[in-house]
Amino acid sequence: MRKLRASLLLAVPLLVSACSKASQDETLRIGFPEPSTVEGKIILNLWQGTWIVALLIATLVLGLLFSAVILYRRRNEDEIPKQTRYNIPLEIVYTIVPLVIVLGLFFFTARDQKELIKLSGDQKVTVNVVGFRWSWAFNYKEAGVYEIGTPALPPTMYLPVDEKVKFELTSPDVIHSFWIPAFLMKMDVIPGRLNAFELTPNKLGEFSGKCAELCGVDHSRMLFKVKVVTRAEYVAHVEELRAKGQVGTLNTGRIETTGNTGCLGDPSLPGCKEGE
Repeated sequence: MRKLRASLLLAVPLLVSACSKASQDETLRIGFPEPSTVEGKIILNLWQGTWIVALLIATLVLGLLFSAVILYRRRNEDEIPKQTRYNIPLEIVYTIVPLVIVLGLFFFTARDQKELIKLSGDQKVTVNVVGFRWSWAFNYKEAGVYEIGTPALPPTMYLPVDEKVKFELTSPDVIHSFWIPAFLMKMDVIPGRLNAFELTPNKLGEFSGKCAELCGVDHSRMLFKVKVVTRAEYVAHVEELRAKGQVGTLNTGRIETTGNTGCLGDPSLPGCKEGE
């Protein structure tokens, strides 16, 4: 019994410290999930840096405000504060300081954005993501296979861990937005335009994805899953798609704003006919 008590006494502090560390990490991310890609750290650092600047500005403004309230409060009813028409040095300061802050935030945002949307071309996997009303299709370009979902049966994208992936975004109908919250990256899917970015998933697991652009009546049902797996599991999934006959590339070049877009303009797909 004494040994059990001793074990519990040792275990409780360890559990508390573990929970505390997890809670601290979550607090420091300021609402962001833990990044599941190599590039996610860049976005998280920018997010945290912006909040630090915002808190410093808030502290400065509130400090000046309360200082003015305390130092320049009326001492008696007959006292009239000194009337100042303008103060050129002060006006220059409160014009330049906000400008420097805005330009600084712009610089770091532009710098990180340039890094995030840079296409190196050395990816090992290329996925053509097709957003259509009201689901998603994924063309694995190197493997020559695809998968497609419906609102009732959302698709699952498979990605190999620790390998750079290029996402090519296309749409045959309206504007959608490809968003995987755990990847800390989002980009619009625009008809007639090829948007692309690269990420390197570095954590095994299953993650949720969705459309982040209000695209129409079934926008909320445009869901999908992402499974980050080992290279062997990725190859096995590709072979599974090939065995199902899901070979080739979905035709995503059509721009269509009316009619049924479920076949993505490709009559060669199972169950599709010309004009669907």
